[in-house]
Amino acid sequence: DKEKLEICKLNDPPSAETVKDMIKYARNVIEEFRRAKHYKYILCHRFIAFLDFFLPPSELLEICELSLDKMGAVFEDSNVYMLHMMYQAMGVCLYVQDWEGALCYGQKIIRPYSKHYPSYSLNVASMWLKLGRLHMALKNRTAGVKALKRAIAIMEVAHGKDHPYISEIKKELEDH
Repeated sequence: DKEKLEICKLNDPPSAETVKDMIKYARNVIEEFRRAKHYKYILCHRFIAFLDFFLPPSELLEICELSLDKMGAVFEDSNVYMLHMMYQAMGVCLYVQDWEGALCYGQKIIRPYSKHYPSYSLNVASMWLKLGRLHMALKNRTAGVKALKRAIAIMEVAHGKDHPYISEIKKELEDH
């Protein structure tokens, strides 16, 4: 839990009151973001993305970026509130097909996810899968193959080696 709520390591650490206020802010902005979008999903170039926003995607991304800037003054990137907003920003980037933006957020997310979740977590596998597909879409085959293989390794333990998801990902690797 301490790692999940990690605060910035500064010469003059934030006060307990500042941390408490930032947690309150984070919870409020997450709720505001949830209200600003619908929970319908579509498959967008093999990525899950949101559909039917109440606000335009550019405004949703702005909410994410502004809150990340504000929270980043107190919280480390591995803080669960930071990760939540990065994940939301990644989803908006996927929706608008900003592959570079989505990849940037995903790369910030993967290390803390790997630390916070168990070794064979499907949350981690899902993030590696998204990163692999993003790298492939951006013509970075080497990084894409590496990420997809990491996803497969986790999924083989979680689902079993003969699971259709794994066959699908292996076929993707063969097709590229």
